[in-house]
Amino acid sequence: MRSAQDDNEARIKVREMVAGIGTAIMTTVDMQGRLHGRPMRGLMAEHDDLTLWFFTRLDSPKVAELRHDSRVLLGYADVESQDYASLFGRGHIVTDAAKKRELWTEPMRTWLPEGPESSAVGLIAVDVEGAEYWDGASSSLRFTFGYSQTQAIGRASPAREDARTAFG
Repeated sequence: MRSAQDDNEARIKVREMVAGIGTAIMTTVDMQGRLHGRPMRGLMAEHDDLTLWFFTRLDSPKVAELRHDSRVLLGYADVESQDYASLFGRGHIVTDAAKKRELWTEPMRTWLPEGPESSAVGLIAVDVEGAEYWDGASSSLRFTFGYSQTQAIGRASPAREDARTAFG
């Protein structure tokens, strides 16, 4: 059984991988249940390792998708180092002006020229519930947070059962 220390080390590893890669494929579910993925440049708040932030236009289809179904999958890949991470959680829309100013970086102006003050610009906050990563150095699947939570309550999702069986 994994310990809290193992989970904390895994969280740190995933956080480092995500920060190094930067751009995720964010997958959401539309009103017909179809999956949609798109590249999104992520931001991390310094004090919170369980929330990832993404700027967006509020009229974007992904905003409507998240309001309909908050499930999100984030995929990160660094093919050069062979590091990969998959994070899942729930996304919600944030329009708080102070939070937008706090997270804004000038390179974002390329996609959002109106800047963080615009009422057309918002944030997607993804509250991460769990993650897996594949470390190029070891070429094996590593479970991170979320895994020990299922152990603590004595059951795992079918996907987790398959992954655990396949990778030990």
